[in-house]
Amino acid sequence: MASRDARTAVGNSGAAASGSAHPESIVRIDRALKPYLRGTVGPMARADALATPRDKLHRPDIMQTTFTISTRGPGLYEFTSEIANWVAAQPVDTGLLTLLVRHTSASLLIQENADPEVRDDLTAFFHRLVPPTTDPSMSYLQHTYEGPDDMPAHIKAALLPVSLGIPVSAGRMALGTWQGIYLFEHRTRPHQRDVVAHLG
Repeated sequence: MASRDARTAVGNSGAAASGSAHPESIVRIDRALKPYLRGTVGPMARADALATPRDKLHRPDIMQTTFTISTRGPGLYEFTSEIANWVAAQPVDTGLLTLLVRHTSASLLIQENADPEVRDDLTAFFHRLVPPTTDPSMSYLQHTYEGPDDMPAHIKAALLPVSLGIPVSAGRMALGTWQGIYLFEHRTRPHQRDVVAHLG
């Protein structure tokens, strides 16, 4: 509840607005309402209340980095160990790891990392599901000038996740025993793919 001085100041605000109030009363109003204006938005908000503190622009409890994965054609490329090593080096015991691939023709997956046949079958399945534009079944596509694998790659990226959220517990990713983190490349030629990691 506002203090008596604040209520008195608010009651006198009409006079201040009409121009009949003494400048000192305006100062009193400003001082009385200042604690209640912090974080407010609108005509009464002060610039210093809306400003973001400098120490919150670079919070020490939030870490980011970028992983670059080299690909050699369609398929799943695991980079679980690289992420695990980076997470272990951060001063975070419990949090959430977010990964984002910065491309529109690749995806991110959490998949089995025990049998490589799983990765081969996934690659074959999505190739069959969305074949190159040279396949007669894809003749309806219009975006074909960047190569027969380009538009199918965009379609696969639209069907599959491009970001992942992984809990971190006791300084480690809470992955299952057979779960690995993969970049799924959808283009046929080699690429350098960037994946941004955010831990907070």
